[in-house]
Amino acid sequence: MKISVCGKGGSGKSAIAALLAGRLEARGYHVLVVDSDESNSGLFRMLGFDHPPAPLMELVGGKTRLRQKMVRKSSSGESEAKMEVLTEGVILLRDIPHHYMVGSDNLRLVNVGKIQQSLEGCACPMGVLSREFLKKLRLDGNEIVIVDMEAGIEHFGRGIETSLDTVLVVVEPSLESLDMAAKVKKLAGEAGIGSIWAVLNKIGTDEMGLKLKEELERRGVECIGAVHYDAEVFEACLDGRKVNGGTAARDIEGVVDRLIPTGTSESHIRP
Repeated sequence: MKISVCGKGGSGKSAIAALLAGRLEARGYHVLVVDSDESNSGLFRMLGFDHPPAPLMELVGGKTRLRQKMVRKSSSGESEAKMEVLTEGVILLRDIPHHYMVGSDNLRLVNVGKIQQSLEGCACPMGVLSREFLKKLRLDGNEIVIVDMEAGIEHFGRGIETSLDTVLVVVEPSLESLDMAAKVKKLAGEAGIGSIWAVLNKIGTDEMGLKLKEELERRGVECIGAVHYDAEVFEACLDGRKVNGGTAARDIEGVVDRLIPTGTSESHIRP
């Protein structure tokens, strides 16, 4: 199963991705977290790792070389949404060089690439690489991929979600976040993804959660769980250490139950 975690900036999608990864690992799955956010750099700390992996961008010679390759392909009439930049036809988790991953067999992280300096251009090369890497990645039945997307919805325009099974949009208590969830629902549906759900985050009270769920229902978005505000998560993010969570970890269990009901076989899920 390949899961996209997206949402507006500040909604807490990286924290939700880290919590999901931790709970899935605890249930015996081999989890690969893909950092596809070209701006935020702290996901490796949230997962409990000392350093990030080398970016996958190095596999294709770096952003400058990839951008040059994209220009040549574009000049020949090839659209960005169909460009291929990797030589491999199929990618298995065990075949990813260790230099480009950190973690153990049960929980690993890869990083597509980051914006490092001023005036280096748009993040389009990262989008092209993310889309193709996720498309070619093949999983065994007990392997799960969680993709921490960039904030906003530009990744839908780049087609990154086209090979994913499920989209989780993280919704915080704000009108902008609710409206983005509706937009994500529309775009994910257009991409052919059948499972599009909202996860509430940073919820102060059950009453607040109920109101947000009702607002999501009005927008045609199903909510599969609510994660309450947890000071432990806040402090972990502030200190740059692993996100375990107390209340949040218990809340995320319900989300995992909806994602992967007990006894469900994953043999039907596209690789």
